[in-house]
Parts: sequence; C-alpha cells; structure tokens
Amino acid sequence: MRKVANYLWVEKNGEEYKLIMTPELQDDIGTVGFVEFTKEKTLKKDDSVLELEGSKTVLDLTAPIGGKIVAVNEKAEDAPELLNSADPDESWVVKLAEVDEAEFNALENA
Repeated sequence: MRKVANYLWVEKNGEEYKLIMTPELQDDIGTVGFVEFTKEKTLKKDDSVLELEGSKTVLDLTAPIGGKIVAVNEKAEDAPELLNSADPDESWVVKLAEVDEAEFNALENA
C-alpha cells in the first residue's frame, strides 16, 4: 500500500514503512548534490528526516509520519544523485517501524 504526503511516498510492507521521494519532489529540487540524514533514531510527524541540496534549491525534508528509523539510504550519502532515480529501490530516504497506523491511514492515497 502506498500513500503520499510532504512530497514523499510512504510505502507500507508488513510492519515496515519506506519513505520515497516522489517524481514531483525530484523535479522541484533538481539534481541532488548533497544529503545529510538526521541523527535521531525516532521521528515524530514533521520532524526533519534529511537536509539536501539540489541544483534548484536547498530543502529540509520532513517526515509525514512518526516512527522508529530502522534504516537510512546510506548509499545516497556517498552518491546523492541516487535520490533522483525513478527506481524507488534507489530513491528511498528512510525506513520506519513502530508507526502509528492511524497517522499512516490519515495520509492521502497515492
């Protein structure tokens, strides 16, 4: 199941929720040249997930839902341009667990 908020797709697979950059966000920021992930292990809705610099803007990406970070896209730290990929297996930002199901269900269907 996939929902959308804050220019991110939120894809649910079992108990894991993957935040993925949408094509609209990728287009708005241009080519990503630098990323810095949050050092926090737990996010609340609207907490900063990632600071990024693109060819068109600098952006603080916020979480559309809260949860425990179980993985970050470490490959994007070394190769930020991966976040421009159309492949969600490359353009994902973080994976969350322990998400409030009501927060997820309140998001708009993608």
